[in-house]
Amino acid sequence: MEVLAFLIPIALFLGGLGLAAFFWALKHRQYEDPEGDSQRILNDDWDDRPKP
Repeated sequence: MEVLAFLIPIALFLGGLGLAAFFWALKHRQYEDPEGDSQRILNDDWDDRPKP
């Protein structure tokens, strides 16, 4: 039971860190255009193969 004194604050800290990362991603518009991204991956406009 003594280990809970360490695990609960660590869990709360990691949860807060994840929440802060989520809000950072929202602020920097990481989730702005999911529909465009799903269509863009299917597009063959460019080729990343080396040129001969």
